[in-house]
Amino acid sequence: MSTVSTSLLDELLDPLAQCFTPAVAQEVVNLRFDRKVQAKLEDLRHKANEGTLTPDERTEYETLIETIDIIAILQAKSKRMLQGKANR
Repeated sequence: MSTVSTSLLDELLDPLAQCFTPAVAQEVVNLRFDRKVQAKLEDLRHKANEGTLTPDERTEYETLIETIDIIAILQAKSKRMLQGKANR
C-alpha cells in the first residue's frame, strides 16, 4: 500500500473487526465485487500491464487495489473470528 503499510492497516482494522457479529462477519467473508467493478478492474489491470494508464486511471487503479487490500484484511479477520466461534 502506498501510504499505510499492510501490517499497520491490519492493526488499525482490528477494533473494527472486533465489532462484527457472526452474521456481519459471514457477510464480509461472502463479499464479492459485482460485474461492473470486476470489468473496470480488469480493464485497468490490462492497461497497467501494457503501460497505457492515464494519470487519472493510475490513481483509480491504485485506489481500487488499496480498497481490495482493506476488504481482504477484513475478510481474513472475519474468517478467523468465525473459525474461532466454531471451535468453541
